[in-house]
Amino acid sequence: MDKFKGAVMVGALRLFALLPWRAVQRVGAGIGWLMWKLPNSSREVVRINLAKCFPEMDAAARERLVGQTMKDIGKALTESACAWIWPAQRSLDLVREVEGLEVLQQALASGKGVVGITSHLGNWEVLNHFYCNQCNPIIFYRPPKLKAVDDLLREQRVQLGNRVAASTKEGILSIIKEVRKGGQVGIPADPEPAESAGIFVPFFATQALTSKFVPNMLAGGKAVGVFLHALRLPDGSGFKVILEAAPEAMYSTDTETAVAAMSQVIEKYVRAYPTQYMWSMKRFKKRPAGEARWY
Repeated sequence: MDKFKGAVMVGALRLFALLPWRAVQRVGAGIGWLMWKLPNSSREVVRINLAKCFPEMDAAARERLVGQTMKDIGKALTESACAWIWPAQRSLDLVREVEGLEVLQQALASGKGVVGITSHLGNWEVLNHFYCNQCNPIIFYRPPKLKAVDDLLREQRVQLGNRVAASTKEGILSIIKEVRKGGQVGIPADPEPAESAGIFVPFFATQALTSKFVPNMLAGGKAVGVFLHALRLPDGSGFKVILEAAPEAMYSTDTETAVAAMSQVIEKYVRAYPTQYMWSMKRFKKRPAGEARWY
C-alpha cells in the first residue's frame, strides 16, 4: 500500500511541476482553500497552534489567519514539487531579491564551519537550491514516511553537488564531522526534538521544546551560524532570500541562553510573515511537566 501511495504522490508532484509558475501558485492556493473549508486534521492543528500562539487576536481575525495560512501551505506544496522536479537553475531564477548575502560570504571566509539555520517558513526547498549554489553543504532533513518520496528528495536535493543527511545517528554524526572540519551544513531548527535532545524555551506566547543541536555546534565560537529564509513575495513572482548572522547569545556555552536566542530569531521571522509558517506541524506536541497535551 505504501508503495502505491508513494507512486501516486510522486505522480501528483510531477503533474504540479508541469504547470506554469502562476498556475502553480493558483493551484496551491486552491488546495489550501479546500483544506481550510473541509474538515481535516491539518486545519485543526493550525487552529490550535494559532490560538495558543496568538491569544491576543480576536476569533474572527485568527480564523482569517488560519485561511491564509492554509493557502500558503498549499502553495508551499506545489512550489516544492517544482523545486524537486525542475532543474535547480529554474528554481534559482525565482529568487528575485537577496538581503544579507555578505553575512554568508563573511562566514564562509572565516575558515570555520558554517551552520546554515532555517525553519519551516516560506519555501525551504527553494532555499535549499539557493544555499547549495553558494557553497557545498550537507543538508540535514527528516525523511518522509513514503520511500518513493524520500528517493525523489534524495535525488533532487543534491542537484548542485551537495549532500544530504537524514536525521539518524549516522546523519547527525556526519553533520558534526563536517562542521568540525570547516565545512558547511544546513539545518531546520524548528522541528520538535526528542526530550533528551531539547529544552523548553519561549516561543510566542508559550514554551516549545527546542533542539540543542545547532547551539551546541556553535557554543564558544566553534562554528559560525547564519539564518536563511526564502520568503514568498506578495505579488507571487517568486521569493526574497533573507540572511542574518546568528546573534552573539547563540554562541553562549550556557545551553538555555543559546537555545532561547535561536528561538527568538525564528519567532521574529514568523511574526513578520505569519501566514508563511508551517503551522500544520505538531510543533508543540510535547509539553512541560504538568501541562495538558494540545493535540
